[in-house]
Amino acid sequence: MELKPGYKQTEVGLIPEDWSVEPVGGAFDVCNHLRLPISQKVREKMAGTYPYYGPTNVQGYISEYRVEGEYALIGEDGDHFLKWRDTPMTLLVNGKFNVNNHAHLITGSKNLTAWFYYFFSHKDLTPYLTRQGAGRYKLTKKTLVSIPCALPLLPEQRAIAAALSDIDALIASLDKLIAKKRDMKQAAMQQLVTGRTRLPGFSGEWRHERIRELASITTGKRNTQDKVDDGLYPFFVRSSTVERINSYSFEGEAVLTAGDGVGTGKVFHYVNGKFDFHQRVYKISDFSSDLDGYFFYLYFSNHFYDRIMSMTAKSSVDSVRLEMIANMQIPLPSSDEQNAIAAVLLDMDAEVKVLEVRRDKTKLLKQGMMQELLTGRIRLV
Repeated sequence: MELKPGYKQTEVGLIPEDWSVEPVGGAFDVCNHLRLPISQKVREKMAGTYPYYGPTNVQGYISEYRVEGEYALIGEDGDHFLKWRDTPMTLLVNGKFNVNNHAHLITGSKNLTAWFYYFFSHKDLTPYLTRQGAGRYKLTKKTLVSIPCALPLLPEQRAIAAALSDIDALIASLDKLIAKKRDMKQAAMQQLVTGRTRLPGFSGEWRHERIRELASITTGKRNTQDKVDDGLYPFFVRSSTVERINSYSFEGEAVLTAGDGVGTGKVFHYVNGKFDFHQRVYKISDFSSDLDGYFFYLYFSNHFYDRIMSMTAKSSVDSVRLEMIANMQIPLPSSDEQNAIAAVLLDMDAEVKVLEVRRDKTKLLKQGMMQELLTGRIRLV
């Protein structure tokens, strides 16, 4: 195959001729002597403000720090290595912090620490892993320092890191705004669906009705093995994941909740269309003219878990009985007020969805930028 002018073939692939390839140990400093394993029991007694990092996230905060400055972290062990396409393999940490013995600490003297962070962020490291038991993967220091890394000159490293840092900042700002909008919606929902706050133009007392008087409750007839990867219709199971199926048994508006398993009562769906559902999922549908389906979903999904927890002494509920749902009372404003409340919260939902779409598109843009910039296919200097 003829090489593109100005590029060369290397062990890390096609890169610009003025880039080099060095093993991690020759290009960066591995500072594992700064690690300090501290058990959770001990950390609980020394709570503070300094983050204590594991291989993929902050494990907690303690009252002292061992590391100061900018470092990249990459895991020493764990199954997250197998999720490299979707899960970052590295962290970039600045300031005063601590690291346990499950992550390697990397810093740059000849090269940017941020270059290591970005270059290995979504790198397939599985060829370099060893196994510890049936499902534990390990990236030893001896192997880490031997992994080849493509290296542009420092000015280009800085330019690429700055470009990717800018898009990271945009994604972080969108995440923060989405979280704020969700909190605002949650606060508004708690006020509106309980009547503590009334929308303009509405007054009068609300009545309370049992769900069995306002809707029908049934379970599905499907099992998990009925799902298919490329199915046409949503298939609701006992988790927040929505599977797919090739046929449907219901069409219309419904609220669904899990019927058993750990975390029961925290899995809720609102659907209006063609779908099917698992035999241990409850479908609440055929709402009376007194009850707006989405208003019901808003109230039910925010209060049902508290109800079932109050009816059992167990920390996790293994089974939800039909009567737990049927006998639950909900506050019932007029149909017009229900519709108005639902409209306000749907608008807030729509605002969050617009931000989520923008955030997700920005993440895809970042992926494309990384593929082009970290291989030198697009040059910034």
